[in-house]
Amino acid sequence: MTSPSSNLRGVVLMVLATGTFAVNDALLKLATSGLPPLQTLLMRGIGASFWCLLLVLVTGNGRYIGSAFSPMTALRSVFELLAVLTFIFALANMPIADITAIGQTAPLLLLAGVALIYREKLGLLRMALMALGLCGALLVAQPSGSSTGGYAVLGFLSALSVALRDIVGRKVPASLPGPVVAFSTVIIVTIGAAIGTFTFETWTPPNLTEIALTFGAGFFLTLGHLFIFLAYRAASTGTVAPFYYTFTVWAVISGILVFGTMPNTLAIAGIVLIIGSGIIIVTLDERRRRLNVLA
Repeated sequence: MTSPSSNLRGVVLMVLATGTFAVNDALLKLATSGLPPLQTLLMRGIGASFWCLLLVLVTGNGRYIGSAFSPMTALRSVFELLAVLTFIFALANMPIADITAIGQTAPLLLLAGVALIYREKLGLLRMALMALGLCGALLVAQPSGSSTGGYAVLGFLSALSVALRDIVGRKVPASLPGPVVAFSTVIIVTIGAAIGTFTFETWTPPNLTEIALTFGAGFFLTLGHLFIFLAYRAASTGTVAPFYYTFTVWAVISGILVFGTMPNTLAIAGIVLIIGSGIIIVTLDERRRRLNVLA
């Protein structure tokens, strides 16, 4: 059983991961107003590759770069690539609220996966709290239900790919540093974006603002991949996964600060459900730890 300090560290890392991903999404959304989506991903990937390589070197992990594309690490990165590509094509043809809501199924798929593959016991109460968090995320996203079936399938494939990414991530050797795993992810996603943009899109010369936005998005993307990998390494999946729903909370904050979009009553209620279910899960973990100590 993981220690309480490890569980708390995992929760904090997951909250930081979702926050940095939300900043990345906001910058990317600003950039895509004038650039094709796959080109934007490519430019962000170039920026993320620069920041990630710098992080690897500054942390003294340059000697591990050769292991960045070991089988399990590369497979984890391929699932991230599939998640990004299916998300982009679904987003281009669906309301953002709908694709966000579908994406919130990723933690449930992840927990189902670890229960089946790794025999990790979750418990009915934890699953009920996860469902409560999902309800909160749906209240925040408020999908319209108007999406066409084919593109909704892409949304579910994106969520499934995210879950598979984190399931495979548990098999990445513990000796491999987090920055190196993040480097593998951004390189493979960048290569995929490059193939896509030069195959399906016409290159649009970016201006300085768009370059700055994509490089900024790349910086926060790098931090997000680092934090989310370390979160699952620090704590159990059952403890960390529910806090993926804090992404919708960060998205609301981003909407207020960047786009001037104020949440309605349903969204506020959803935020309360997400935070409340997360607090209860942490409390249950602490209570279980104390009972084990006393036993």
